[in-house]
Amino acid sequence: MSSTHQERHPFLDDLTAEAELISSVLRGPVIGREEIRRVVDAVGTFYVEQTPTFMEIVGSRTFLEYEALLTSGERLNATVIIDRHPDGSIPRVSVRMAPVHAVVSLADHLKGALSVQLPKQLFL
Repeated sequence: MSSTHQERHPFLDDLTAEAELISSVLRGPVIGREEIRRVVDAVGTFYVEQTPTFMEIVGSRTFLEYEALLTSGERLNATVIIDRHPDGSIPRVSVRMAPVHAVVSLADHLKGALSVQLPKQLFL
């Protein structure tokens, strides 16, 4: 997603310092605003295109679905669940992806891109 001064990312701009990211492409949570940004930015480099298909806010949660075409040629479907505190800050983001062959491909790319910067045990 490109960003202008009027356009905000659905969650990166509001992450708390100790926010947690859980994803199908990782073995465990990524903790911390900067670490989450690093993962999200890296994942974005493996997308040829990303198309939002659904967004709804229910109480303190935002549900965002999108489809993506990976640089490897696979199609990916993702559901993002964003939890918000009453002040709008975000302590937790969960990203569920399918189908499994696209998840494995993306996980392999992510491991190659970030295994030096993040703990190796996070990667599939």
